[in-house]
Amino acid sequence: MSIKLDDKDRAILRVLQARSNSSIAEVCSEVGLSHTPTWKRVKRLHALGVITGQVSLLDPVKVGLPITVFAQVSVHSLDEEDTLEQFDATIQEIDYIVECYSVTGERDFILKVVIETVDSYERLLRTTLIHLPGVFSIESIISLSRGKYTTELPL
Repeated sequence: MSIKLDDKDRAILRVLQARSNSSIAEVCSEVGLSHTPTWKRVKRLHALGVITGQVSLLDPVKVGLPITVFAQVSVHSLDEEDTLEQFDATIQEIDYIVECYSVTGERDFILKVVIETVDSYERLLRTTLIHLPGVFSIESIISLSRGKYTTELPL
């Protein structure tokens, strides 16, 4: 469900997306509102679930996870609710999987995996990923470089 946002809400969100650790004073300065209205808007955006959290983004290379793999996964049947729930629960427990999407097309899911080496990914694939509930096929695409990366939504 989409939330109705005005220009000031969007301006606040743009600031917080770019620098989540901005103080209310810094946000006020950038969006042209005083402290109390800005603070109330930020609280409202949290309460409505528009702002779902605040994080520090890390450089994967600098923390020893330079390899990004997109694993395209096919499962036996999307109709088996128990299997899909087990699949979802299992991937939630695998730290190397940082994103998972249910997709249309020939594959059912795309997993984004960040990991130390290609050899480490191969071990993860052989010992864990191919044994995920319901999985019958995985095609792995190893990223050579990152051309664009942002977490900021276009507001």
